[in-house]
Amino acid sequence: MTLAAAVRQFRPPSPLAGRLAAQSLLFAVGDGTFMTGSAVFFTQIVGLSAAQVGLGLTIAGIAAFLAAVPMGKLVDRYGPKRMWAVSATGQAAMFALWPFIGDFPGFVAMAVGMEVISALGQAAHSAYTIDVLPPDERVKSRAYMYSALNLGFTLGALCGGVALAFHSNDVLHALPWFTATVFLVNAAFVTRLPRAAHDNRTPEQRKAKIPGPGPLRNPGWLLTTFFDGVFWTNQVLLNVVIPLWLVEQTDAPRVLLAFLFGTNTVMCIFLPMAAARGVSDIRTALRAIRVSSAFFVISCLITLATHDTVGWFTIALVWLGHVTVTAAELYLSAAGWTLEAELMDPRQRGAYQGAANLSGTLGKVWAPALYTFLAMNWGATGWLIIAGIIVAATIAVHPATRLARRFLERNVPAEALADARVTS
Repeated sequence: MTLAAAVRQFRPPSPLAGRLAAQSLLFAVGDGTFMTGSAVFFTQIVGLSAAQVGLGLTIAGIAAFLAAVPMGKLVDRYGPKRMWAVSATGQAAMFALWPFIGDFPGFVAMAVGMEVISALGQAAHSAYTIDVLPPDERVKSRAYMYSALNLGFTLGALCGGVALAFHSNDVLHALPWFTATVFLVNAAFVTRLPRAAHDNRTPEQRKAKIPGPGPLRNPGWLLTTFFDGVFWTNQVLLNVVIPLWLVEQTDAPRVLLAFLFGTNTVMCIFLPMAAARGVSDIRTALRAIRVSSAFFVISCLITLATHDTVGWFTIALVWLGHVTVTAAELYLSAAGWTLEAELMDPRQRGAYQGAANLSGTLGKVWAPALYTFLAMNWGATGWLIIAGIIVAATIAVHPATRLARRFLERNVPAEALADARVTS
């Protein structure tokens, strides 16, 4: 490949996609910087125990779960760009307050506030990108944004690592202020993006009830997003189960973990657009899910085999297991972007995204405990059961998507439904 061809490969699909990718990069740098040092910040600066941190984050997660649908409805009422900017500004303000928190109740209040505001931002961001991008650019543009997001998290991790390297509480104290500054710039960036169609509603239109049944009455959507949550348990395999398996059940050196996560990062920066190529409708999205699930199952089979291997063969297989589960992540992302556009009521994208956060959480919240137990206690049988869960979800998601689409066709006017397409 020539240098010119390589440059063209990494060029944004459109100027708007480039601007959205720059925003993704900016957000991830700020968030990744704080997340890298958050454990040390919470214990050394706030003065919490590890158990208190875990409990507080669990409470915050429950709050975000309960707030998902109401936050989505706010997005539909007031417009995705406006609510996205509000969320980004609110997160900046919350990060700026972190250094003044010094006890567990304050930590819980802050964590809950952060998660609820973040739920608003997630619903708004998804609704905005689907709303503002032309149908035939949605998937490849979001793949480009995903690459930028992963690059931003990598840069943020480097920034956080540099801050930790100083071994200074003063530097740690300033860490959330750095993130707050980045998020404030991010909020200003969002306000300069073009308005989406649903940002142009009049005050009278905002007061009026959005027509049609909501997403909680769409069983196909709830089932599809539940199974999507099941598929996203590939992240549990990636970040929890395989690392634990490496340490406790194989003879691979622990330093290999750094190379595994590095491989995942590189693949998620450079390969999302390749994985998204050809994904253009529900049929091809389901095909991408089947490919994703095949990679997931292969990863399980490869990883379980490393229990009985030794030396460099173990290292190669563990690495290959990580590569295949990352491939599962990439193909699943492409499928998810497509199904979001095709199966949401275009008039209620915020509410649909909120409902997706609700059901998607139910689809994956159980996985860390169950997958870890199965792999560590049942060995090969446990790995086969994990693979079987994904196979069952893959089979079940096909009728679920058909049910969701039929619901839209019955309840959404044809002219509105025409916008719920990935391709023109």
